[in-house]
Amino acid sequence: MIDESRDMSTKEQMAVVLRYVDKRGHVVERFMGIEHVMDTKAVSLKASLDTLFARHGLSMSRLRGKGYDGASNMQGELNGLKTLILKENESDYYIHCFAHQLQLALVSVAKKHQEVNDLFSLVAKVINIVAASSKRYDILKEKHAIAVIEALKAGELESGQGMNQEIALKRSGDTRWSSHYGTLISIITMFSSIIDVLEIIANDASNSEQRFEANSTFKFMQTFDFVFTLYLMKNILGFANELSQALQRKDQDIVNSMKLVSICKLGLQRMREYGWNSLLSQVSSFCEKHFIIVPVMENMFLTPGRSRRRAQEITNMHHYLIDLFCAILDMQLQELNSRFNEVNTELLLCLACLCPNDSFAAFNKEKLLRLAQFYPKDFSPIDLMALDTQLDVYIMDMQSSVEFSGLNGIGDLAQKMVETNKHKVFSLVYLLVTLALVLPVATATVERVFSAMNYVKNRLRSRMGDDWLNDNLVVYIEKDVFDCIDNEIILQHFQHMKSRRGILD
Repeated sequence: MIDESRDMSTKEQMAVVLRYVDKRGHVVERFMGIEHVMDTKAVSLKASLDTLFARHGLSMSRLRGKGYDGASNMQGELNGLKTLILKENESDYYIHCFAHQLQLALVSVAKKHQEVNDLFSLVAKVINIVAASSKRYDILKEKHAIAVIEALKAGELESGQGMNQEIALKRSGDTRWSSHYGTLISIITMFSSIIDVLEIIANDASNSEQRFEANSTFKFMQTFDFVFTLYLMKNILGFANELSQALQRKDQDIVNSMKLVSICKLGLQRMREYGWNSLLSQVSSFCEKHFIIVPVMENMFLTPGRSRRRAQEITNMHHYLIDLFCAILDMQLQELNSRFNEVNTELLLCLACLCPNDSFAAFNKEKLLRLAQFYPKDFSPIDLMALDTQLDVYIMDMQSSVEFSGLNGIGDLAQKMVETNKHKVFSLVYLLVTLALVLPVATATVERVFSAMNYVKNRLRSRMGDDWLNDNLVVYIEKDVFDCIDNEIILQHFQHMKSRRGILD
C-alpha cells in the first residue's frame, strides 16, 4: 500500500506498507519505510519503490496486490503507477481503497445537488468566521459551556464520567475520512453557541464586510432548509461512518468488505423507503427547540428568488421529500453502485467462493480453479491438476468438521487452518486463502504513517534528515515489535559496535 504526502519541510515523502499473512494465519500490515521523491509523477514513484525494495532484498515479482487512494498518478490506465507495476507483474492486482471510496463518494456526489453544496459551503464559512481568531473561539467555547450547564440543569443531558467533554468545531477535509461527519455533528451540538457568536460578530465586527458575512450566515442557519439538509447529510454520513471504521481494520478481508459495502447500499435504500418520517421528526424537533419556523408540508413551496409566475407549483412535502430526500439518496445509491462495481468482476466473484460462512455455502469448485488461474506464477499446470482433486477432499473435510463451523470470514478460515495444521494438508487451498487475504482493503495504515510523520517531524524538528526520520518512524509506528526486544540486547549491541571507555547500562 502506497501513498505520498509532504512533510513539515515540504518534502514529498512516499510511505510504503506491506500486507502479508504470517505463519499463524493472521493478516499483518507493517510499515516498511518512507522514501523521499523529487516529484509525484508515476515514473518517479516507481523508481523510488524499486530502490526501497532493492534495499530490503525484496522482489517486485512477489507482489500479489496493491492499494492506493485513487489519485490519477497512482491508478492511471496509461502511465499510472498501477500500470507500470502491472507491466512487470500481471498478478499484482490493484484495489482502490474502500474506505476512501465510501467517504468521498457520499460527499462528492451529494455536492452535485445544489442544496447540499450550499450546506457544505456554508459550514466551511461558519468555521472560517467563528474560528477566525482565538478570541472568537474562546467566546464559542464559553457559550457552549454555559449551554451544557443549562442543559444539565434542565435534565436534557445526562451527567457521568467521560460525558459532556469539551468539543471543538471540526474542520472537514476531503482526504480525511469521516471528517465531514464530525463537522456536521459538531455544528448540530454547538448550534446555539454558534448562533450566539455569529450574532455578536454581526453587531460588533470591526468592518461592514465582516458584519454582513456574519449576519447573512446567521440568517441562513436559522432556516428550515439548512437544518433539513444538515440532518439529512448527517444521517447519511453517520450510517456510512460505522462501515468506514470497519473497513479500516487491518485484518479485514476483501470479500467481507464487499459485504459491508452491500450493507451500506441496503441501509441507504431502507432509509429512502422508511426514513422520511424519522428525519422529519428529528428536524422539526430541532427547529422547535431553536425557534426556527417549520413550514406546513401541505402548503405550496415558494422558491427563493423566483416570482410565483415562474416558480413550479409544488407543495413543501414534494420539495423536501422528492426533490431533496429521495433525489439525494438516489444519487448516493447510483454512485455507490458505480464506484463499487468490482463486485461484478470475475476475480472477486471467485474470491467469494472461499468464504466459510454458513458451512461454506459459497463454495464453488470451478470458480476456485478459475481463481488459481489468475495467479500463473503461483500455480503451475501440475498444481492446477492437483488442486482439482484437493478441492474435493477439502470441502468434504471442512463441512464435516465441527472445528470449522461458525467461522466468519476468510481471515478466520486461515487462522483455523493453521491451528489444525490443515494448511499443510491442503497447501494449495491455503495458498488461495492467503492470496485473497493479501489484497488490501483500505490504506488506513498508510494514512496513520503520515499522522505519525507530522508528529515526529514537526515545526521544531523541520530540518530532520530523511534517514533519521525514517528510522524514528519505524520505531514509533511499530511499537509492538520493538517492545519485544530486551533493552539489554540493544545495550550490548551498541557496546560491541566499537571499543568504548565506559560500560553502557
